[in-house]
Amino acid sequence: MIYVTRDLLTVLRERAASEDPDEVNLRLSATPAGEFETGLGLDPETPVVTHFTLPSVGSSVSSVFGVDLGTPAGEGGARFVSHPDGFLGVSRTDDLAGVVFVAVPPYDEDSVAAFDRSGDGVELAVVDAVPPTESVPE
Repeated sequence: MIYVTRDLLTVLRERAASEDPDEVNLRLSATPAGEFETGLGLDPETPVVTHFTLPSVGSSVSSVFGVDLGTPAGEGGARFVSHPDGFLGVSRTDDLAGVVFVAVPPYDEDSVAAFDRSGDGVELAVVDAVPPTESVPE
């Protein structure tokens, strides 16, 4: 099972809808459940997908065979992709990760699914919680 915050999933779906008919491809990151201010009822080490990273300009230089070489080992274990063609699954052209979230039109709550890197479905659990506040050091 993969956990994701409702707010992040909403933002991802809205971005996919606004970019349609172009595809969206974003790296996602997680926060351990134990770092949330409210108890989620999960093991404190359970990752909850909470953030996305904007793609960098010229990412094709640092990306080989669907692997972003600029991502440290153990980071960026999930991706979000949209398929405006309506295919709700992992395609050969998708950048792969440990978990791939795929959204299709009409980009509503029923139009998103999660898959492992081999394309098998993964149960998706939406969490109603806000991740801890982060700030940039001064």
